[in-house]
Parts: sequence; structure tokens; C-alpha cells
Amino acid sequence: MKLEDFGYNDKLQKLRVENNLSDFEIGRVIAEHKERYIVKTENGEYEAEITGNLRFSAKSRIDFPAVGDWVALSSYDAEFSVIHKTLPRLSMITRQAIGQFGEIQIIATNIDYAFLIQAVDRDFNINRLERYLTICFSSKVKPIIVLTKTDLINEQKIAEITDSIKQRIKDIPVFAISNATQDGYEALKMTIEKGKTYCMLGSSGVGKSTLLNNLSGKTLMKTDSISQSTNKGRHITSHRELIVLESGGILIDNPGMREVGIADTSSGLETTFDRIICLSLNCKFKDCTHTNEIGCSVIEAVEKGEIDKKSYENYLKMEREKAHFETTIEERRKKDKEFGKVIKNYKKDMKKNKF
Repeated sequence: MKLEDFGYNDKLQKLRVENNLSDFEIGRVIAEHKERYIVKTENGEYEAEITGNLRFSAKSRIDFPAVGDWVALSSYDAEFSVIHKTLPRLSMITRQAIGQFGEIQIIATNIDYAFLIQAVDRDFNINRLERYLTICFSSKVKPIIVLTKTDLINEQKIAEITDSIKQRIKDIPVFAISNATQDGYEALKMTIEKGKTYCMLGSSGVGKSTLLNNLSGKTLMKTDSISQSTNKGRHITSHRELIVLESGGILIDNPGMREVGIADTSSGLETTFDRIICLSLNCKFKDCTHTNEIGCSVIEAVEKGEIDKKSYENYLKMEREKAHFETTIEERRKKDKEFGKVIKNYKKDMKKNKF
């Protein structure tokens, strides 16, 4: 396979030249397993590790390679290689790391489109869709909403769900499919472009791996049924993996996400809730929180029914979450700065004592 077959393009070639990486072999990370990577190149697939220098210079986990990254590497035998550098990312989908406030977890990089997948029988939640949209918009990734398991409900219910989405979420394509009967698949396949990279975002049990298997025509990912006792999906996909489809599209499967904590999403929130943002410009106070102020254009629009109340409440919730996340980052930076001063003073004292 050529590099172009798994997403390489002129922009990446330019970045390769600008970063003086023309002498290295170029490959794309297609899987990650505890800091060991599977990298796909024109010459085949290699298991790879990062150099000690790359590990030492990394300021956080975000500086390590991730699935979707293009990397410069040296191959030492038929199966093993070393990653020297990661090419600058064209896009990066992230979320708050679970249980680590102020830390960012990479979901995937160099993504063009994201399938936002929800099952219509039990998983459907518009608030969560707005979270996924916010992540996509802040990551410069185009979202596509996919409703699965349509064979479990009637056509009227499907129409009601689709209409409810379109009332709150504007100008985003919505596809309703059945993994069991493959109804709706042809329309969805028409959206997949050769050389473009797609990822799938959704909870466990919504049918991501089954969708991947059906689109590829192969059993690439194990699937399992929903737990009848908890109505929750079982975690079958435990890592991220990149697959090249026969149609030429590139698809990344992700583990199901129980939590979707937003991170670094000022632009994402502005796009997802653009109506609220536009109205906020007319508020009486510049620092209006849109909660209880007199002269708030947003509250007035909610009261008149011009803005969906649940969407408004979801916006306030994510706005508070964003503010908390940014505060946590600032606190961590302050601590890092203070620690840096301690180390610097310690080195000065050591130098004085030496003489």
C-alpha cells in the first residue's frame, strides 16, 4: 500500500519537509498498547517504541504518539522500529482524562470526520450528542450523527427521534441504520471518501464495532451483546485501532466512553450553541452568566420558547465544566512554575557550595 492509501497528503508532505524528516521513513500509528505502537508504512507494519529523547522531552501524555499520528521512524529489522518524531497534527480529538483533573486524553489524531453513534433503543441522549459535537467543533473535525439499532423500534419512533435532533442541532447530517438488517447502510457509505479518516465516538454497546465489521466486510472487531441485567454495553474494544476500508476510507474504532469530559472547548461551545452565543451579545451586562441577571437576552429567549430549555441547561453545565477545567490547568501550571523555581534555586545553591 502507498502512504496515500492510509491518509497521507500534500499538507503532511509539506510538514515532513519543514521539520527536516525527509531522511526518515514515514508511517501512521494504527494501534497503541501501553506505549508500544503498531505503525503502518509502505513496507508493512512494525511494532515500535519511542526514543528516550522523545520520552524525556514530553511535557505530558499529549506529547506521546497516538492512533492516527504520522511519525518519522527508523526500522531495525522486519518487525521492530523506533519512532523519532511525530509530525504536527492536522486535528486532534481530546477529552478530559478520567479521574485526572486538568489532564487531557487523546482520542485520535488527524481525523477528518467523526461518526457520533447512539443506539435508539436505550442509549439515545441529545445532551450527550451536544457534548460530542462540542468536542468535534473544538477539534476542527466534521461530525456526522449515526443512529443505530433502528430495527428495535418502529418507523414513527425513528422519525420522532430524528426530528428532535434536528430541532436542537442544526446543519449536521443524521443517518438512521440497522446493523442487523443493514438498512440505511448505502446512504452512510456514500459519505465515506477515499483517503479521508473517520473515527467513531459513542458509548459501549451502541454498535461501533459491528458497524466497522459491516463497513469493512470482515470480522475485524469482536462484538458482544448488551448485558441484560444492567442494560449497558460490554467493553469489547479495549484499544484504538485504525482500519483501511475497501472503499478507500480510513476508520478508527474507539473504546466505548462512559464519560465525555470536555476540554479546551471555547470555540467548540460557541459553535455548538451558536444561537445562545449570538443572543449573549445583547445581554445588559458584558459578564452575564445567563442564570439570573436582569436584561439577559438568553434567559428571555428561553422563557419565550425561542431556545430549547434542555439545550440551555446543557450549555450552562458544560460552561461550568469548561471553567473548572481551565482553572485546574492554571493551578497546575502555577505549581509547575513554583517547582521550577525551587529546582533552579537548588541548582544555584549547589553551584555556590561547590566553590
